[in-house]
Amino acid sequence: MSAVLSNAIARGRPLAPRRRHVPVLVTLGLFLAAFAAGAIRYPNFGTTQVFLDLFIDNGFLIVVAVGMTFVILTGGIDLSVGSVVALSGMLCAIGTMKLHLPAPVVILLVLAVGTLFGAAMGYMIHVFEVQPFIATLAGMFLARGLCLTLSENQISIDNSFFDALALNSLHLPGGAHLSYGAVTALVVFVIAAFVLQWTRTGRNVYAVGGNEQSALLMGLPAGRTKIQVYAISGFCSALGGVLFALYTLSGDPTHAIGMELDAIAAVVIGGTVLTGGSGYLIGSVLGVLVLGVIKTILSFEGTLSSWWTRIAIGVLLFGFIALQRLIAARRRTRAST
Repeated sequence: MSAVLSNAIARGRPLAPRRRHVPVLVTLGLFLAAFAAGAIRYPNFGTTQVFLDLFIDNGFLIVVAVGMTFVILTGGIDLSVGSVVALSGMLCAIGTMKLHLPAPVVILLVLAVGTLFGAAMGYMIHVFEVQPFIATLAGMFLARGLCLTLSENQISIDNSFFDALALNSLHLPGGAHLSYGAVTALVVFVIAAFVLQWTRTGRNVYAVGGNEQSALLMGLPAGRTKIQVYAISGFCSALGGVLFALYTLSGDPTHAIGMELDAIAAVVIGGTVLTGGSGYLIGSVLGVLVLGVIKTILSFEGTLSSWWTRIAIGVLLFGFIALQRLIAARRRTRAST
């Protein structure tokens, strides 16, 4: 038994996978129920294209939520992601429209800036032992301030490379289509899921989030892992900013205000525990889809305010946090007996 326990801790994998899967299954059930309700109530809702539109309209949020999942799995938080998304969009607009740099070069530079920005926050959290909330709050203000310093107005992107990616799409059987931004989001999800489940980095992420002191005693690089997850979050935020710039064909200092809250909500609704150590990327993607289907239903309804989306998200967060606490309490009860 001790050998099994040691192996599970070292691998960062759950001892009771069925219980750990419950929040993800609940999120999946919620999404299917909401989509089915929309299909029953509204004509043309239950089509393949409406389903694919959830990925098209939320591809950037899926990428940001992937990065946020890495951070939350270690027990951290990243409040800077929305501001980094906006900053990345501004850099794309300025780089292509004012500096006239090749779009691929601009995108690579933006991704590098986002990664370094996230790594710097991770370094501050690890070396100076700053609380993640404070460090990333500072990053949020810094990135948003840089946006307004670059320009106080929206900058439209009129670039052939961006236009080609934004206006063209991947055509699927049956006449449906999927944007390249959505395809990028799905590729990022697959790569990130592989990293979390099948690499040493992923095992370290789960181990640090489960019990950092135990991870240190086992010789795992807890500090390096923290820096890595914030660098990953910074990269995903920058990539999300590029995808958002493709989606809107513009850069705006007011873009993505509150997106960090949407990302956190999606991750929590997807079953990742805020204290770290437990969660799955597929749950975060499902969380984004739940938020997306709620917005789509309100759009089809036409008579309800968009603020109902926030009300629904708040109710879901309360419910999923209560579910997480209930599962944790039952686990402690079984362990004590």
